Amino acid sequence: MKKIIIVGGVAGGASAATRLRRLSEETEILIFERGAYISFANCGLPYYLSREIDSIDNLLLNTPEKLMQRFNLKIKVLSEVIEILPENKKIKIKNLQNNSIYEESYDELILSTGAYPFVPPIQGINSKGVFTVRTIDDIKNIDEWISANKSKKVCVAGGGFIGMETAEQLKKAGLKVSIIEAMNQILAPFDPEMAEYLHAEIKNKGIELILNDALGEIISDSEGKVQACITKSGKKIEADLVIMGIGVKPENKLAKDGNLEIGITGGIKVNEYLQTSNPNIWAVGDCIEVTDPVSGDPALIALGGPANKQGRIVADNIMQVDKKYKGTFGTFIIRTFALTAAATGLNEKMLQKKGITDYEIIYLHPNSHASYYPDAERLNMKVIFSKKTRKILGSQIVGGKGTDKRMDIISTAMQAGLDIDELAYLELCYSPQYGSAKDPINMVGMIAENILEGKFEQAQWKDLNPNSILLDVRSEAELQKGKINNNAQNIPLDNLRERLSELDKKTEYIVYCQSGQRSYNATRILTNNGFNAKNLSGAYLTWQIGNNSLNK
Repeated sequence: MKKIIIVGGVAGGASAATRLRRLSEETEILIFERGAYISFANCGLPYYLSREIDSIDNLLLNTPEKLMQRFNLKIKVLSEVIEILPENKKIKIKNLQNNSIYEESYDELILSTGAYPFVPPIQGINSKGVFTVRTIDDIKNIDEWISANKSKKVCVAGGGFIGMETAEQLKKAGLKVSIIEAMNQILAPFDPEMAEYLHAEIKNKGIELILNDALGEIISDSEGKVQACITKSGKKIEADLVIMGIGVKPENKLAKDGNLEIGITGGIKVNEYLQTSNPNIWAVGDCIEVTDPVSGDPALIALGGPANKQGRIVADNIMQVDKKYKGTFGTFIIRTFALTAAATGLNEKMLQKKGITDYEIIYLHPNSHASYYPDAERLNMKVIFSKKTRKILGSQIVGGKGTDKRMDIISTAMQAGLDIDELAYLELCYSPQYGSAKDPINMVGMIAENILEGKFEQAQWKDLNPNSILLDVRSEAELQKGKINNNAQNIPLDNLRERLSELDKKTEYIVYCQSGQRSYNATRILTNNGFNAKNLSGAYLTWQIGNNSLNK
């Protein structure tokens, strides 16, 4: 009988264990978990703080008792695996309740150790009232601290996923929230101009957002309790609670000490079958180094969805089913008050860092559903693709309802290897409450098709300079609400044909409207009449948000 030991539960470990049992009734399966909870919704932790999730019990996906009963698993909580002895196919475990140490043998070992919050070694970091968000106990401790100390002001260090989700929930819980972020934007997977929509939303909800600065020191009172945060630039923020959300690092110590190969990113190196450098040891989840399918480079991507799938694949491979893990695109979504933000693949910053220059960008601002039907919400979309291969390299969407649907379609298209212009002809469900006959996804494909076939040229908001000759085809009322500059010539689209004599065929015009649709039509009129014209991608809305992002 085969004996399989899993180190760590939650997403990857629990998924592997239950899949193993479904494949075999004879296999002995043991799970060792350092914490008190074997399977919990770590992605849902922050939402308990405002009682959006009203009970901590709702975050417990499975108890050890339920898993043991349903799947015949042997589960040891509060049991920390402290050493791997690969030459003997054994592990050492410390019982955290009585500090005893013992050994267990294995035939196959799965590491699902996850990632740990990065906490910088700054002065005052050990003050009372400084917390990370990783486990059920973490969120209970934060909640109890707020209640016991009647906390009113919180400083969140870091604008990543956990930092932003926790900031939102603490604001909803009635606290005054300040966010400190060392970069010039929150949420690094977004490009700055896309993150700017979120910056505006956060500030609109009354959160203090401090960018281009980092947490430098935590000041405490005579009892050792948090009193204030000091940024590296010297700014003081009063706080009686600090959340460390700077980021996470893969939990690789156990693997490293067991002489397993560690990748260049710091994650445990695995092959396409999720096997480590030791053929009897496997690894899944946030602790491993994955392959980015767009660039082919190693990457660290800490997400629950991929961890679950990796657990299933490892179970299959141990049982000789032979399945490959094809990499992680990094598809994710986050809510920030009234906005939903989602992304997949590589952003423009990443492409530039990797030296990838053969790409084209499409910006568009379609409605979430038919504009004539009530309550349509704007989707601000950025899609990046290769002109050479026609493949989608990445996408970002910030908007209202329907953001998730469109990002899921783009992610699926990338994984299926569709060319970007094939999006134009996808058959998607349509009713005015949910979409348009020409869905935003179809629009992305149509714009790309026109670019690839040379039917029109684009200009990007970053391309504009004082010498650019601009043609604004919006209405007079729209002009009054803002314009790119005072030198732009204004001819509304509906008057363009009759006023072509006012334009010079020797001049290159960059044409823009509010969102890009009318200026595209204007560009076609101009080029069909012998004028030299480019459409400003995303038009005034993109230029405005992009220009704001440059001032950070």
